[in-house]
Amino acid sequence: MRRLADVEATLQRLADDRPVFHSEEDFQYALAWRLHRDFDDVVVRLEYPLPWGGRRAYADIWLAPAGGPPGESVVIELKYWKQSLRVTIGREAFVLIDQDDRDVCRYDFLRDVTRVERLIAEGYARAGAVIALTNDFGYWRAGLPDTNDADFRLHEGRRIAGVLRWAPGTGKSTTRGREADLRLRGEYRPAWRPYSTVAGGPHRNFRYLFLPVG
Repeated sequence: MRRLADVEATLQRLADDRPVFHSEEDFQYALAWRLHRDFDDVVVRLEYPLPWGGRRAYADIWLAPAGGPPGESVVIELKYWKQSLRVTIGREAFVLIDQDDRDVCRYDFLRDVTRVERLIAEGYARAGAVIALTNDFGYWRAGLPDTNDADFRLHEGRRIAGVLRWAPGTGKSTTRGREADLRLRGEYRPAWRPYSTVAGGPHRNFRYLFLPVG
Protein backbone atom coordinates (compact mmCIF):
# COMPACT_ATOMS: atom_id res chain seq x y z
CA MET A 1 0.00 0.00 0.00
CA ARG A 2 1.28 3.46 -0.84
CA ARG A 3 2.47 5.88 1.83
CA LEU A 4 0.79 9.18 2.65
CA ALA A 5 3.86 10.88 1.17
CA ASP A 6 2.89 9.35 -2.18
CA VAL A 7 -0.60 10.83 -1.89
CA GLU A 8 0.82 14.28 -1.16
CA ALA A 9 3.23 13.99 -4.08
CA THR A 10 0.28 13.21 -6.35
CA LEU A 11 -1.55 16.27 -5.03
CA GLN A 12 1.46 18.43 -5.86
CA ARG A 13 1.64 17.04 -9.40
CA LEU A 14 -2.07 17.69 -9.86
CA ALA A 15 -1.40 21.43 -9.60
CA ASP A 16 0.32 21.37 -12.99
CA ASP A 17 -2.92 20.33 -14.72
CA ARG A 18 -5.48 21.74 -12.30
CA PRO A 19 -4.25 24.89 -10.52
CA VAL A 20 -7.83 25.82 -9.55
CA PHE A 21 -11.15 24.00 -9.15
CA HIS A 22 -14.78 24.98 -9.52
CA SER A 23 -15.92 23.27 -6.35
CA GLU A 24 -14.97 20.77 -3.65
CA GLU A 25 -16.56 18.02 -5.74
CA ASP A 26 -14.42 19.03 -8.72
CA PHE A 27 -11.32 18.85 -6.50
CA GLN A 28 -12.36 15.47 -5.09
CA TYR A 29 -12.94 13.92 -8.50
CA ALA A 30 -9.72 15.33 -10.01
CA LEU A 31 -7.55 14.06 -7.17
CA ALA A 32 -9.23 10.65 -7.15
CA TRP A 33 -8.73 10.28 -10.90
CA ARG A 34 -5.06 11.25 -10.62
CA LEU A 35 -4.56 8.73 -7.80
CA HIS A 36 -6.27 6.07 -9.90
CA ARG A 37 -4.00 6.88 -12.84
CA ASP A 38 -0.79 6.99 -10.81
CA PHE A 39 -1.34 4.05 -8.43
CA ASP A 40 -1.86 0.81 -10.32
CA ASP A 41 -1.73 -1.22 -7.10
CA VAL A 42 -4.56 0.64 -5.33
CA VAL A 43 -8.34 0.55 -5.66
CA VAL A 44 -9.72 4.12 -5.49
CA ARG A 45 -13.29 4.81 -4.34
CA LEU A 46 -15.24 8.04 -3.96
CA GLU A 47 -17.83 8.61 -1.20
CA TYR A 48 -16.96 5.29 0.39
CA PRO A 49 -19.54 4.21 3.03
CA LEU A 50 -18.20 4.12 6.56
CA PRO A 51 -19.11 1.42 9.10
CA TRP A 52 -21.03 3.65 11.51
CA GLY A 53 -24.03 4.51 9.35
CA GLY A 54 -26.10 7.62 9.90
CA ARG A 55 -25.63 11.10 8.48
CA ARG A 56 -22.35 11.96 6.71
CA ALA A 57 -21.09 8.40 7.00
CA TYR A 58 -18.93 8.51 3.87
CA ALA A 59 -15.23 9.04 3.22
CA ASP A 60 -14.34 11.43 0.40
CA ILE A 61 -11.63 9.13 -1.02
CA TRP A 62 -10.85 5.57 0.06
CA LEU A 63 -7.65 3.87 -1.07
CA ALA A 64 -7.59 0.10 -0.67
CA PRO A 65 -4.70 -2.19 -1.56
CA ALA A 66 -5.60 -4.33 -4.56
CA GLY A 67 -6.12 -7.80 -3.15
CA GLY A 68 -4.87 -6.77 0.28
CA PRO A 69 -6.46 -6.76 3.75
CA PRO A 70 -9.14 -4.08 4.35
CA GLY A 71 -7.32 -2.80 7.43
CA GLU A 72 -4.46 -1.58 5.23
CA SER A 73 -6.67 1.03 3.55
CA VAL A 74 -5.98 4.77 3.58
CA VAL A 75 -8.79 7.32 3.99
CA ILE A 76 -8.65 10.87 2.60
CA GLU A 77 -10.96 13.75 3.52
CA LEU A 78 -10.95 16.96 1.45
CA LYS A 79 -11.91 20.60 1.94
CA TYR A 80 -11.89 23.39 -0.64
CA TRP A 81 -12.36 26.90 0.74
CA LYS A 82 -12.75 29.82 -1.65
CA GLN A 83 -12.37 33.57 -1.85
CA SER A 84 -13.59 35.66 -4.77
CA LEU A 85 -11.63 34.97 -7.94
CA ARG A 86 -12.30 35.16 -11.69
CA VAL A 87 -9.75 33.53 -13.93
CA THR A 88 -9.65 31.79 -17.30
CA ILE A 89 -7.23 28.90 -17.77
CA GLY A 90 -7.01 27.69 -21.32
CA ARG A 91 -10.61 28.04 -22.47
CA GLU A 92 -12.14 27.27 -19.09
CA ALA A 93 -13.53 30.10 -16.95
CA PHE A 94 -13.50 29.82 -13.17
CA VAL A 95 -15.70 32.04 -11.01
CA LEU A 96 -15.14 31.52 -7.30
CA ILE A 97 -17.46 33.15 -4.76
CA ASP A 98 -16.46 34.31 -1.28
CA GLN A 99 -16.96 31.70 1.40
CA ASP A 100 -16.95 33.61 4.67
CA ASP A 101 -17.80 30.91 7.23
CA ARG A 102 -14.21 30.22 8.28
CA ASP A 103 -15.24 29.26 11.82
CA VAL A 104 -17.49 26.37 10.81
CA CYS A 105 -15.06 25.33 8.05
CA ARG A 106 -12.29 24.97 10.62
CA TYR A 107 -14.58 22.97 12.90
CA ASP A 108 -15.55 20.66 10.02
CA PHE A 109 -11.91 20.10 9.09
CA LEU A 110 -10.99 19.04 12.62
CA ARG A 111 -14.14 16.96 12.96
CA ASP A 112 -12.91 15.04 9.92
CA VAL A 113 -9.60 14.51 11.74
CA THR A 114 -11.47 12.89 14.65
CA ARG A 115 -13.37 10.65 12.22
CA VAL A 116 -10.16 9.48 10.54
CA GLU A 117 -8.60 8.87 13.96
CA ARG A 118 -11.58 6.70 14.89
CA LEU A 119 -11.36 4.67 11.68
CA ILE A 120 -7.72 3.93 12.40
CA ALA A 121 -8.32 3.14 16.09
CA GLU A 122 -11.09 0.68 15.20
CA GLY A 123 -8.97 -1.10 12.58
CA TYR A 124 -10.80 0.00 9.43
CA ALA A 125 -7.82 1.90 8.01
CA ARG A 126 -4.06 1.99 8.48
CA ALA A 127 -3.65 5.72 8.01
CA GLY A 128 -5.35 8.78 6.62
CA ALA A 129 -5.09 12.46 5.88
CA VAL A 130 -7.31 15.51 5.90
CA ILE A 131 -6.50 17.97 3.11
CA ALA A 132 -7.59 21.59 2.77
CA LEU A 133 -6.99 23.66 -0.37
CA THR A 134 -7.72 27.39 -0.34
CA ASN A 135 -6.92 30.81 -1.75
CA ASP A 136 -8.04 32.43 1.53
CA PHE A 137 -5.01 33.56 3.55
CA GLY A 138 -7.23 33.84 6.64
CA TYR A 139 -6.72 30.12 7.17
CA TRP A 140 -2.92 30.02 7.25
CA ARG A 141 -2.38 33.33 9.10
CA ALA A 142 -2.92 33.58 12.85
CA GLY A 143 -5.45 36.42 12.77
CA LEU A 144 -7.11 37.94 15.83
CA PRO A 145 -6.96 36.11 19.18
CA ASP A 146 -9.94 35.28 21.39
CA THR A 147 -12.42 34.56 18.61
CA ASN A 148 -15.33 32.14 18.98
CA ASP A 149 -13.40 29.50 17.02
CA ALA A 150 -9.99 30.00 18.66
CA ASP A 151 -9.70 26.28 19.52
CA PHE A 152 -10.22 25.33 15.87
CA ARG A 153 -7.65 27.67 14.30
CA LEU A 154 -5.46 26.05 11.64
CA HIS A 155 -2.78 28.68 11.13
CA GLU A 156 0.81 27.81 10.38
CA GLY A 157 2.69 26.13 13.23
CA ARG A 158 -0.14 26.06 15.77
CA ARG A 159 -0.25 23.08 18.16
CA ILE A 160 -3.66 21.37 18.03
CA ALA A 161 -4.43 18.68 20.59
CA GLY A 162 -6.84 17.57 23.28
CA VAL A 163 -10.44 18.75 23.62
CA LEU A 164 -11.54 21.57 21.31
CA ARG A 165 -14.71 23.59 21.91
CA TRP A 166 -16.46 26.78 20.89
CA ALA A 167 -15.81 29.83 23.04
CA PRO A 168 -18.56 30.69 25.55
CA GLY A 169 -21.25 32.84 24.03
CA THR A 170 -20.83 31.58 20.46
CA GLY A 171 -24.14 32.04 18.66
CA LYS A 172 -26.44 29.10 18.05
CA SER A 173 -26.62 29.99 14.38
CA THR A 174 -22.88 29.19 14.20
CA THR A 175 -22.86 26.02 16.27
CA ARG A 176 -26.07 24.43 14.95
CA GLY A 177 -25.20 20.86 13.98
CA ARG A 178 -21.70 21.37 15.37
CA GLU A 179 -22.36 21.64 19.10
CA ALA A 180 -20.21 18.70 20.21
CA ASP A 181 -16.70 19.20 21.55
CA LEU A 182 -13.98 17.62 19.41
CA ARG A 183 -11.62 15.21 21.16
CA LEU A 184 -8.38 14.57 19.33
CA ARG A 185 -6.31 11.47 20.00
CA GLY A 186 -3.17 12.89 18.42
CA GLU A 187 -1.27 16.16 18.27
CA TYR A 188 -1.07 18.20 15.06
CA ARG A 189 0.91 21.19 13.81
CA PRO A 190 -0.41 22.64 10.55
CA ALA A 191 2.15 23.30 7.81
CA TRP A 192 0.70 25.10 4.78
CA ARG A 193 2.47 24.67 1.44
CA PRO A 194 2.15 26.44 -1.92
CA TYR A 195 -0.16 24.75 -4.41
CA SER A 196 -0.54 27.14 -7.35
CA THR A 197 -0.58 30.79 -8.41
CA VAL A 198 -3.01 32.00 -11.05
CA ALA A 199 -3.48 35.35 -12.77
CA GLY A 200 -5.28 38.29 -11.25
CA GLY A 201 -6.59 39.54 -7.93
CA PRO A 202 -5.50 39.41 -4.28
CA HIS A 203 -6.64 35.79 -3.96
CA ARG A 204 -4.49 34.38 -6.74
CA ASN A 205 -2.31 32.21 -4.48
CA PHE A 206 -3.54 28.78 -3.44
CA ARG A 207 -2.04 26.84 -0.55
CA TYR A 208 -2.83 23.43 0.82
CA LEU A 209 -2.75 21.84 4.25
CA PHE A 210 -1.98 18.13 4.23
CA LEU A 211 -2.53 16.81 7.75
CA PRO A 212 -1.46 13.16 8.19
CA VAL A 213 -3.44 11.10 10.68
CA GLY A 214 -2.24 7.86 12.19
